[in-house]
Amino acid sequence: MIAFVSGPVAALAPTTAVIEVGGIGMALQCTPQTLAGLRLGQEARLATSLVVREDSLTLYGFADDDERQVFELLQTASGVGPRLAQAMLATHSPDALRLAVSTGDEKALTAVSGIGKKGAQKLLLELKDRLGAPAGAHIGQQGIGTPHASGWRDQLQAALIGLGYASREAEEAVSAVAPQAEAAVAEGTAPPVPQLLRAALQTLNRAR
Repeated sequence: MIAFVSGPVAALAPTTAVIEVGGIGMALQCTPQTLAGLRLGQEARLATSLVVREDSLTLYGFADDDERQVFELLQTASGVGPRLAQAMLATHSPDALRLAVSTGDEKALTAVSGIGKKGAQKLLLELKDRLGAPAGAHIGQQGIGTPHASGWRDQLQAALIGLGYASREAEEAVSAVAPQAEAAVAEGTAPPVPQLLRAALQTLNRAR
């Protein structure tokens, strides 16, 4: 198993990062939050999880070991594959997921694209004794299970700048998708950062 990769960031895309390791470019599937912390040419160290399928080998990258551990634990629940597990981590931090499961917060799980009410209820039952208790002392002050709700602007702008866009371009793209994010907040859910990033990129592509 590949536990982590370390090296300069060779390329960044909306869902992937390429880390150069010993002259080889390792492509990692990452959440927008992880990608936002990377910069082209700078050294990076990402915890990884290798998913093996009959027709593919996919390496997922994480900001730290805790995020990787939660990613793998989520997949012990029936019906949760790597893509859904990653979507859950793109919407909620590891501690926010622990809090949502420990408190039975069904609404927090349905905020994740691909999880409906019945799916959320099933996940709460299956994951209750697997994720453990939240480690952070202040998790939930911004709403149970939605720690990213107020920071979506910073995450999105950082991700766009990391992809090579100028600050002004990033700000304009963030403003363009703000109504979508504000609508989610009004409904009491976390803004879907991956979908917002795709929408922002479409706005930037149309402007060029």
